[in-house]
This record gives sequence, C-alpha cells and structure tokens, in this order.
Amino acid sequence: MSFNQTQFKTALQQVRQQLSLQSKFPTIPLHIFDTLSSTNQTLWELLNQGATIPRAVIAAQQTAGRGQRGRQWQSGLGGLYLSVALAPQLQASNSAHLTLCSAWGIARALRSYGIPVLLKWPNDLLLLEFKLGGILTETRVQRNLVTKAVIGIGINWSNTVPESGINLQSFCQQQLNPQVTSLEMLAAIVLEGLLSGYQYWLEFGIESLLPSYLELLHHLGSQVIVDGQPGIITGVTPTGELQVSFNSSEICLKPGTFSLGYSGRI
Repeated sequence: MSFNQTQFKTALQQVRQQLSLQSKFPTIPLHIFDTLSSTNQTLWELLNQGATIPRAVIAAQQTAGRGQRGRQWQSGLGGLYLSVALAPQLQASNSAHLTLCSAWGIARALRSYGIPVLLKWPNDLLLLEFKLGGILTETRVQRNLVTKAVIGIGINWSNTVPESGINLQSFCQQQLNPQVTSLEMLAAIVLEGLLSGYQYWLEFGIESLLPSYLELLHHLGSQVIVDGQPGIITGVTPTGELQVSFNSSEICLKPGTFSLGYSGRI
C-alpha cells in the first residue's frame, strides 16, 4: 500500500473548501515515505539538516513508532502516520497548549465529516469509546521558550488495531453516506484540522479554546479513583493538567502521572 500524493493534493483542496479554512499555512512541504522508523524522528533529522518550518512527513508504516512516555505505537500498513513541524515561540511551561489545540482541531475537523470523535486526556482521539488515534508532541527549548515543535499523529484507518482500538475505514463503511473514503482524504482532514487548531490558538489563546475543548472531553464529569479516593473530573487546566474534584478539595494531575482507561468493548 502506497500513499498517493496526487490524490492527497486533490483531497486537500476539497477539505479546505468544506471546512471554509482561511489557513495561514497554504502550502507545507510534505515528505512521503513508504517505511520509516518514526515520522517524528525523520522530521527532526530534516530540521537538523536545515529544513524550513512548517514542514510535514507522512509514512505508510513505521517500524519504531512512539507514543506517550516512550510506549510503542503499532504502526502497520494502512494507518495514517503524520508529523508536522511548527515554530510556536511559547513558554516551555505552556508546551501542553500544542497538544490541546492540535487534538481539538483534529477532532473538530473529523466531526465535520460525520465522525463523532471525542477527546481523551491528555492526547488521544476516541471513537465509540475506542482509541482512534494518538498525538505525540516533542519540543526543543531555548531560554525557556519552545522554539521548535514536532507534533506526531497516528490514526487508525485500515490497519490492524488492538482490542482497545477502532478502525476508521470499517466505521465509515458501515455508514449510509460515508464522507471519508480514503487514507489520503483522512490525511488532508487531519493536517488541516491540526493547522486550524494551531492557528486558532495563535490568534485567540488557550483560554478561548479550552471551553470548546472541554465540550469534546469524553471523561468530563466521570468518576475516577485517585490514591484510593473517588473524585469527579471537572476539567483541564490551561497548562494541560486534569482537574479532579473531591468532597472538599480539588487536585490537578500532570500528564503522565495518571491514566484514564477505555470503556469501549469489542
């Protein structure tokens, strides 16, 4: 299976028209590979060699895909493996903004095509309570500023998925009028969704984006157990921490310190 660049360019134009996007990123250099160890790693290598930003890399499969906290991301043929390089110039303490705005933008774009995607804190995309995809954001910091960021996205299209995952092509084939019909179209939707979320964040800030993000947060209002105590998820902070309320207190959990499960079952 190979990625058709001509079909992708056609889909990109159609997506921009349907989503009515006035992007500040009309053309992004795109590197397409059949097989890579990691799209994030390859994109960093390109940047180290002097490649300009923004820039994107797509692979038909990855041999060493990564998820959060170094976990392996299954990256077989048929999935979407995309990385985008950006230059945000934001405080390092606010680096979570990049994942928040990217996930929000991608989810909104997919929902515009009839895919009822929700968000799972901190970096997953859910469909029917199963994992549809994930986001891995990596940054380079100078003088406490994020000067370069690579945002990697993995989305299940027709690839084999684990029990907690879902295959988007199968979901679309069950719809009476499927709007997403190819991997290339999915790539166009995800790329434009990411860039639209990033552009919104640049223009309006995280405080403006968060209420809409929370509307798509799957576990909002759900009960969780933290250190043996039951609490209720009440939100996500502007710095990306999960807010959990107890009877007389509230705590904020940093990404990587607490994991939410999947309630979907096959």
